[in-house]
Amino acid sequence: MAVPFRKTSKAAKNKRRSHLALKPSTLMSCTNCGTIIKPHRVCRECGFYKGKEAVKTEA
Repeated sequence: MAVPFRKTSKAAKNKRRSHLALKPSTLMSCTNCGTIIKPHRVCRECGFYKGKEAVKTEA
């Protein structure tokens, strides 16, 4: 089993892990009712997608 020749410094460790940070999710408002939703998805509140009713919702 291989063993590291030198101790990995804190800087090298942090540089390697720089891409592991979480990115905030993209949000937008529904064009029909104004509810905040993720893009490219049907609105859960009103059932509209791109200005057209995609899913019938119960009132």
